[in-house]
Amino acid sequence: MQRRSFLKTGAFGAATAALATPAIAQDVRQWKMVTAWPKNLPGPGVAAQMLADRITTLSGGRIEVKLYAAGELVPGPGVFDAVSEGTAELYHAVPAYWGSKSKGILLFGSQPFGLRADEQVGWLYHGGGQELYDEMYGRFGIKPFLCGNSGPQWGGWFRNEINSVEDLKGLKFRTTGLASEMASKLGMAAQAMGGGDMFQALQTGALDAGEFIGPWTDSALGFYQVAKNYYWPGVGEPSSAEECGVNQEAYNELPDDLKQAVSFACESLYNPVWTEYTTKHARSLQTLINDHDVQVKKFPDEVINAMGEAAKEVIADLREDDDELVRRITESFVSYRDLVGTYMTYADNGQMNARARVMNY
Repeated sequence: MQRRSFLKTGAFGAATAALATPAIAQDVRQWKMVTAWPKNLPGPGVAAQMLADRITTLSGGRIEVKLYAAGELVPGPGVFDAVSEGTAELYHAVPAYWGSKSKGILLFGSQPFGLRADEQVGWLYHGGGQELYDEMYGRFGIKPFLCGNSGPQWGGWFRNEINSVEDLKGLKFRTTGLASEMASKLGMAAQAMGGGDMFQALQTGALDAGEFIGPWTDSALGFYQVAKNYYWPGVGEPSSAEECGVNQEAYNELPDDLKQAVSFACESLYNPVWTEYTTKHARSLQTLINDHDVQVKKFPDEVINAMGEAAKEVIADLREDDDELVRRITESFVSYRDLVGTYMTYADNGQMNARARVMNY
């Protein structure tokens, strides 16, 4: 797929039209889904269309969901407000974009040195996270669901090599969410922008580096054309949850079976979306290395350690937030992270390390 084919509107394009009042005819609800992504952007753009189609199918056609990409009806950054205000019925985006609403929201999407994709959904389902997720988004009239995950994101594309913590200071770096907070504490100039804008900024030198998602999506956006140093690990986002936000009033008006259809459409896509990212990231990485001369590099241990110290400060700030709900969300996250983190030392981490030692058999 050509990069330009899905950047025509831009991830954060301008609004072009007003939305109409939802139509209900013969018990069929016509819902509008607005997204933060260009149409069919590999990864999140594809996942958004999958969700729209699945809600329509699981509802037996009683909810017809039409997807509007970023800029078609509202700009990408405006999808949260559009659903909150009832202009659209639902959106597809990531919690990392809504830090201006509340810092507590950011923990539901990704956290520096935080939860993996399976742990993230485990926190919501089994660690009390969903109740807190509902409480926070309820402030804005939105019912939230996780509906996918990118898996481990990458450290980013850098125009120049990173050999020390000093090399990070003053670096103009695109990132989002709590990773931005971590970057700022390291002396970086963190900037938020869409993928198309990130490409152009790297190309012109307005950015020195930036991270977006991972090899599959990043390849499609062409970052390898303007920055050859691709760093790992992406400790700023060990996973990044994708979410569906539904207007609370529209959701409450649904009969119970349609509420379950919406809920299950989101839940049933989490693993398919996550595993598609994992598979296509792996294939795309080989192409980046073999066909595009991308230099895959590991951050020096000194840099990773400094990032860890900055991440601790980010969590400490959240624990002292003025908002009592943010503090409760943070304590719940930390408790679950520590619980599963201790277990994973013996379980998944142990298995992965053992496998890596014998993979050449």
